[in-house]
Amino acid sequence: MGQSHTTSGGFTEDSWGDVLSAVDRTYAELVEYQERLERQNEALHEARRFIGSVLGSVSDIMAVVGRDGVIEEVSASLMRAAEAEPGALAGRRVAELFTAEGAARIEGALAELRLSRETASFEADLVSPSGAQPFDIALSARLSDRGRYVGAVLTGRPLGELRRAYAELERSHRQLKEAQGQLVRNEKLATLGRLLAGVAHELNNPISFVYASTHALQKYVTRFETYFERVQAGATREELVALREDLKLERDLRNLREAIHGAREGAERVRDIVADLRRLSADGSGERVRFDLVETAKVAARWVERGSKSGIAVRYEGPEHLEIWGAPGHVQQIVMNLVQNAMDALKGHSSPELVMRVATEGVRALLTLSDNGPGVPQEVRAAIFDPFFTTKPVGQGTGLGLAISAKIAQEHGGRLVLEDGPGSSFRLELPLDAPAERPAERPAEKREPPQ
Repeated sequence: MGQSHTTSGGFTEDSWGDVLSAVDRTYAELVEYQERLERQNEALHEARRFIGSVLGSVSDIMAVVGRDGVIEEVSASLMRAAEAEPGALAGRRVAELFTAEGAARIEGALAELRLSRETASFEADLVSPSGAQPFDIALSARLSDRGRYVGAVLTGRPLGELRRAYAELERSHRQLKEAQGQLVRNEKLATLGRLLAGVAHELNNPISFVYASTHALQKYVTRFETYFERVQAGATREELVALREDLKLERDLRNLREAIHGAREGAERVRDIVADLRRLSADGSGERVRFDLVETAKVAARWVERGSKSGIAVRYEGPEHLEIWGAPGHVQQIVMNLVQNAMDALKGHSSPELVMRVATEGVRALLTLSDNGPGVPQEVRAAIFDPFFTTKPVGQGTGLGLAISAKIAQEHGGRLVLEDGPGSSFRLELPLDAPAERPAERPAEKREPPQ
């Protein structure tokens, strides 16, 4: 009892049991291993399908190369660009797809990648039956799990597309600048439109004075011609004395000097108005030059005074001259907007006061315009510089004046701020000098100081 039986081959029943158990275990392990291999194979196929879909869908060209620079995989876009059949590029050196100059850059970049692992970027021309095509190339290293260099990935974007994008960006930027310049000009025209009545009045008075003086001069000349005709005709002294008294030549002689003085004064007044108008419209292109901030601000304020007919005069405090760098026509527009807004706010005020101050603080010029009006309500202060925001009735304001003024100040490297305090007070800060004085910048033409 309890003893194993011996078979004819010398194996006991227990030995056969051990063998069968080992076979079962081995078979089970083989089945498990087979299942694991099938799962891994499916995952590998899925990964290859994913990589294939990526290589087939990318718009930029792409090539996966080994350590020796030989192509292993390529994108469909690269085959289209090279006008090659599927599979025709695999096994070729990637540098062979480019012109000699581009091939040299790629070979050098591949050699450098083995050492530095740093991505290289350069331009190279891809060769195709239709001709060379420029690409912006990027070469990056492929590393193994242990960090060893196993190859590289080449990607490229057509430079024609990039250049078109840059050209479109440049065109959009230019259009934006033109639109902004047009907006500034339109706002300036709107401001000038409000001043036309005042300009007409300013010109009408001296022109009428000149016209009246010339009419008087014509009358005096006629009388003197009559007298000298009698002198040339040989009239006697008594006749000439009587004629002088009859023509009142002594009185006309005194009046003649007054008429000449009045005509000159009127003409000079017209000249000053025209000079101011020329300054007011000068430098509308926005060219940056050195100019006198005080003169520019005074001219702008004076024209708003003329056009508004409010009877409010802007009192100036500060230096007689202060040179800064910028676009005088645009700075003039800022001052006109601020003065016009202040005068609108002061309408109906019993004792209006408007003060313009110019000073310097470090490397900046400060121009402050303050009034004793009702001020800006707290609830609208945050939106005061927003485009199209206005507190004026419909038809009396575009809502662009302060927005454009703030933008102009920002473009000059300065700013326009609303200060706290009674009434309204706006402070314009502008740089005294250009960010980096350039020799190409010309000085502003010499201007006569305002009268």
